[in-house]
Amino acid sequence: MSSHHFVKEQQEPALIILNTEGIGFDVVAPLLEWVPTILVAQEEVFTVISWGIKIDMIMAEMVFQQQHYHLLEEQYPVKFLGVQEGNFLGEGLQYLIASKHSAVNIIGFDHQKVAKLESKLEFLDIVVWDGTTRYFPVKNREFKKWFPACAVQLHAPEGTLIEVKTSDSSEIVEIKYATMVEVDEGTTNFKSNSVFWIGEFAH
Repeated sequence: MSSHHFVKEQQEPALIILNTEGIGFDVVAPLLEWVPTILVAQEEVFTVISWGIKIDMIMAEMVFQQQHYHLLEEQYPVKFLGVQEGNFLGEGLQYLIASKHSAVNIIGFDHQKVAKLESKLEFLDIVVWDGTTRYFPVKNREFKKWFPACAVQLHAPEGTLIEVKTSDSSEIVEIKYATMVEVDEGTTNFKSNSVFWIGEFAH
């Protein structure tokens, strides 16, 4: 870190890359601005290296580590993070929590499974990228933001009720599979009784 950045080493969001299908370097590039800690699942290592990104940690099973030991030298100072039974995300999140990171961007995670991440939200601020859509959790059940005129996706267990309020309207939305809400330009307020996720499409 250069001296003019007054941030503690672990405060910038780390980056976990699980899957690059449907995701180009252009999506990832803006997330690299703060020189985050970068963890990559073994299947995506060569794609990420081809993007010219310096990897800190390769999440890999023993067989991959043995076959690609040369990466430790070629990509020095990269390290292997041992993974069993394909639990790349679980191991990656545990590592970040243990090393006192406070936030992470997860690239290539199925947004339908975000509920599995909710037990980690007390330790980490988590943003999930599924394709080019960015999902973030509303942990304190209320969220206000200025949006351009666009569609956002609301994601929560089916049947969850979310109030969507603007300066001139208010509606209660019941969550069903992939619930889309059109918002006008301006500030929109979202409120619910439980954790929910908002999906924004990268423009």
